[in-house]
Amino acid sequence: MIRWTILTRNTRKKRKAAKRGRGNRLLAPQNLSRLFAASACFAFLPSASASILAVLATPAPSAAPAPPATPPPPEIKDIAPPLDVWPYPLWMTLAAAALALLILGLLVWLIVRWVKRRPATPPPTPREVAIAALEKLRPEVAVQEPYTFSFAVSDVLRTYIGAQFGLHAREQTSVEFLSEISRTGRFSDADRSLIAQFLVHCDMIKFARIHATSADSAKLLESALVFVRGGHA
Repeated sequence: MIRWTILTRNTRKKRKAAKRGRGNRLLAPQNLSRLFAASACFAFLPSASASILAVLATPAPSAAPAPPATPPPPEIKDIAPPLDVWPYPLWMTLAAAALALLILGLLVWLIVRWVKRRPATPPPTPREVAIAALEKLRPEVAVQEPYTFSFAVSDVLRTYIGAQFGLHAREQTSVEFLSEISRTGRFSDADRSLIAQFLVHCDMIKFARIHATSADSAKLLESALVFVRGGHA
């Protein structure tokens, strides 16, 4: 017990001596400067912490909103072709087409009927054919030689007599032809005399080869026109 008490006292003395030593060390010049610096730091801490808290409490400025994105330009497409829209319903279109076909068919039928019922143009008479052929020969009077012209005029006249009176005048000689027209009563004496003079004049130019001029050709043409225009039946 005494020993524990002595130890306790010694321990207390050591602790007190240690505390005095620490106090002396703190009061040393080199430690005083550190102590003053530390106290200054501790004195600054409250104001610094207050500033830091104020900064932290201040809300951060919101970032400026980004400008809206510019939309891409619209795609330019080519002009669409015109759209054909038939304004009428199908049944109306079909009815109109059927009516148009009916009217067209009726018009065609009327035209065909009118053409069929129209009187046909009568063919030209032998007299009209002969007169046209002789008038066509008129410009040849001064161009063709009388020999060639006499054959042409004689052929037209014989063709007319054969078609008008039913005689084979083109296959007969002048003598045979004059003999045949003398036996029929369809020619007057004036007609027989005119035909005889015409045939004799043609034979003299064609076969006798007499000297003939364009005046002779004109005389033959006029004789043939007088006989054809005489109106003989």
